Amino acid sequence: MPTEILMPALSPTMEEGTLAKWLVKEGDEVSSGDVMCEIETDKATMEFEAVDEGTIGKILIAEGTEGVKVNTAIAVLLEEGESADDIGDVSASPKADASSNAAPAEASDATAPAAGHGRGATDATPAPAAPQGADGKRIFASPLARRIAADKGLDLSQIKGSGPHGRIVKADVEDVSQADAPKEESPAAAPAASTAPAAGPSASTIAKMYEGREYEEVSLDGMRKTIAARLTEAKQQVPHFYLRRDIQLDALLKFRSELNKQLEARGVKLSVNDFIIKACALALQSVPDANAVWAGDRILKLKPSDVAVAVAIEGGLFTPVLKDSHQKSLSALSAEMKDLAARARDRKLAPHEYQGGSFAISNLGMFGIDNFDAVINPPHGAILAVGAGVKKPIVDTAGELGVATVMSVTLSVDHRVIDGALGAQLLAAIKDNLENPMTMLA
Repeated sequence: MPTEILMPALSPTMEEGTLAKWLVKEGDEVSSGDVMCEIETDKATMEFEAVDEGTIGKILIAEGTEGVKVNTAIAVLLEEGESADDIGDVSASPKADASSNAAPAEASDATAPAAGHGRGATDATPAPAAPQGADGKRIFASPLARRIAADKGLDLSQIKGSGPHGRIVKADVEDVSQADAPKEESPAAAPAASTAPAAGPSASTIAKMYEGREYEEVSLDGMRKTIAARLTEAKQQVPHFYLRRDIQLDALLKFRSELNKQLEARGVKLSVNDFIIKACALALQSVPDANAVWAGDRILKLKPSDVAVAVAIEGGLFTPVLKDSHQKSLSALSAEMKDLAARARDRKLAPHEYQGGSFAISNLGMFGIDNFDAVINPPHGAILAVGAGVKKPIVDTAGELGVATVMSVTLSVDHRVIDGALGAQLLAAIKDNLENPMTMLA
């Protein structure tokens, strides 16, 4: 029978998306790996690939449609011998039974194909009826996978599917013998829905307040809705506290200038932000108990320093993550940050490139901001807000009055993860690294 192609969950937090563009039309044949359409999530536009072979029988959701819920049927795929007359009354509505058998898809890595529904290689033999597990629930598998399993005598309830929402596809059953079939695992609990922003006056109530005044109404896109929900959740549920320090930058600025002269022939130009990333990464290694995230009923202490950096884009922001930052050279961090920032502004980052990390940096110094308090991005344990470096009078270690370039920073800390003294140790380590930059190369 025809297979419905469902709107995939392209990240753990995705609940709906925009079907930005169809790259196939009704009647087109597709094979595994063929890109069928582009889907815009709250953070990026991603390609959606077919898993199996077949013919596009009917497109249910027009391109440009916003707010398409995960597990909504967006198209119908036909196998060999089927026609549009076999489709029947397929409606573009969420499929409850599809989502009940598997948790939303995990964030994909760079080499994993985008999740999708499709057909395997055609075969004249009719596919066995859709199987059911011991609990009576339908086991989702492609017709080709069911045929191969039947030929091999495999129990589909004992095979873990690699397709979208746990769907079993051709590759899952091709090289499996009955003895090798994995034992059934309990389905993962679906993550709780994101907390929505706190209720307030309705849109119509607020609009009435401005009757007679000229204004432009701006609709919220997926990214802005997500930012509103996540940051409201963070301020309501994360117990923030704040630690502030002034950092003298003169030694760092001199050292940076000398390094850039030496690196000029290689086309490398280090920024102050590159040094800040490195300083934070090394500080997390020096104070390992602060390299941690809140995980609901426990704390996860990370071994590597995976540092996220806020990047402003039109209509919102990304926080791409520089993994293993403590192990990378300043020039490597600089090149990686430039690449991530450029692709973030084009909304071309994959989910694994902006999810994760234990610590974040938000730098508004280039905008002339002296100091500010940043909101923690859960599940991170802390975020460093960085202000501008400005000339200020100081009293040096000899008690003499002088002038120095001083940068004010504020560490926002999740008190569930990091206590006051531990946060103070982390900030002291960051300050020490920045005021003695040569030690970061040791």
